[in-house]
Amino acid sequence: TSLIKPSRDVDVHMSPEGENMACADCHTFNAHQPSGSRYAAMAKDTKGLDMKHVDHNRATCESCHDLTPHKDARLNNHASRVACQTCHIPEFARGGIATKTLWDWSTAGKRGPDGKPLFIKDDHGHLSYSAEKGDFAYGENVRPTYKWYNGVVHQIAITDKIDDGKILELNRVEGSASDPNARIWPFKVMVGKQPYDPVNKTLVVNHVYGKDDTAFWGNFDYAKSIKAGMDYAGLPYSGKFDFIETRMNWFITHMVAPKEKAVRCNECHTRGDEGRLVEITDIYLPGRDRSELLDRLGFGLAGLMLVGAIGHGSLRFLNRNKRKHGKEN
Repeated sequence: TSLIKPSRDVDVHMSPEGENMACADCHTFNAHQPSGSRYAAMAKDTKGLDMKHVDHNRATCESCHDLTPHKDARLNNHASRVACQTCHIPEFARGGIATKTLWDWSTAGKRGPDGKPLFIKDDHGHLSYSAEKGDFAYGENVRPTYKWYNGVVHQIAITDKIDDGKILELNRVEGSASDPNARIWPFKVMVGKQPYDPVNKTLVVNHVYGKDDTAFWGNFDYAKSIKAGMDYAGLPYSGKFDFIETRMNWFITHMVAPKEKAVRCNECHTRGDEGRLVEITDIYLPGRDRSELLDRLGFGLAGLMLVGAIGHGSLRFLNRNKRKHGKEN
C-alpha cells in the first residue's frame, strides 16, 4: 500500500508531512467493532463534530471537520448532496502503487508448454495472469466512478436468483437525486467475471484449495471444483456452470489530496464526455446541462434587453436632435 508513510500529496491525513494520523485515529472501536465500513459506509453524517470520539459508530469527514467546513457558503451547500470524498479525492491508487481493476476467473486453468500452471507478470511486476485465478488488470491514478448513495447496499448472496441477461452488480448501492438521504459518492468499480449456475441462476461455491483431487488449484477442473464446493455448502447445483460478468462497488474514502488539488468546479460543471459527473443524469447540472425552457427564457430576456437598449438609445437620439433643432430656430 502507498498509505504507509505517504507523501502529503497522496494523503494529507496519513502523511508525516501532514497530520501523521494512524488508522485508529478515525476507526475507533465499540464492543470490538471498528467504526467505518468498506461494505456500507455512512452516506450522510448529520451529527457533525465528535472530536472526543464519544460516538464510536462514526468514521466520517464531518465528525472531525463538522457539517460546514468551508468559508465559502457555496461549497458548504454542495456538501448536502455531494460527499466530501467526491471533491477531495480526485484519483485513487496514487503514490506509485497500482490497484487491481479486473479479475476474470473464466480464463483460469491454463498451462505452459512445459505442462505446468501458467503465471505471467507485466512490466511492473504485477501478476497479469494466474492459472489459479485468471486474468488481472491494474490501474494507477484512477478517476473514481460517481453514483448516488443513501446508505443502503444490496449485497448478492449465494442463494439469490440472478438475472444472467445483464451484468451482475454484486453490491448495488441505492440512491437517487430525489432521495434526501443520498449524496454523490466516489467508487472504485471492480470488473469481474466469475462462475455461476446457468440453470438455477445462482452464483456458485468454487472449491479452490486443498490436497484432495477436487480442488481447482490442484486439478484446474471447474466441473469438479464447483461440484465439490456446492456439495460441501449443501446448496442445489444443476451440474452446469458458465461465467457471468460482474461489478463490485468499493467506497473511496482514503487518499485525501491537499485542498489545493481538490476537484475543480469546471471538472463537473462542463459539457462533454470528459465531465466527472457524466453518469449522474437525474439532476440539472449548471454548466453541463441545457434546458430548452431556460434557454428560451434566457434568449427572450436578452432580446428584451436588446430591444430596450435600442429603444432607449433611439429616444435619446431623437430628443437630442429635437433639442438641437429647437436651438437653431
